[in-house]
Amino acid sequence: MSRAFTREEDSENAIAGVGERPVSHHRNLVTERGLAQIEDNLADLRDILAKAERKADRERIAVVSRDLRYWTARRESAELSVPEPGSNLVRFGMGVTIESNDGRKVHWRIVGEDEADPTKGSISHVSPMAVALFGKKIGDLASVNGKEWEIVKLSES
Repeated sequence: MSRAFTREEDSENAIAGVGERPVSHHRNLVTERGLAQIEDNLADLRDILAKAERKADRERIAVVSRDLRYWTARRESAELSVPEPGSNLVRFGMGVTIESNDGRKVHWRIVGEDEADPTKGSISHVSPMAVALFGKKIGDLASVNGKEWEIVKLSES
């Protein structure tokens, strides 16, 4: 067996092993910004796929195709959810400022799973913190991991 044939076979096995990106079983709630991000991801991936196809880069095609399947599924299942203006209860898409017993304040925007980025102040609607906050109002307490947080401010973000 030639060495080139072995390398090609190994490459095909690597491509086949790309695997699918797991899709959450939770409702795919999205904000307007989250929906736009999904659309942007799809457009970018289509461009990348076209370039990879022109170069006949099979590995890149496999990875990008997998990502396209993921984002297409997320787009198809997306449910745009906009908080009711003036709501005094924590809802999806809202900003919530909470304060711990030691006076530490944190502001979170509750968004869809794909949009969540805790380093930028947004958490997924299925996160323990978001679940603990939903349906509460200013002055209510939410308990997460044995720590209580008081809701001190709501915003429509």
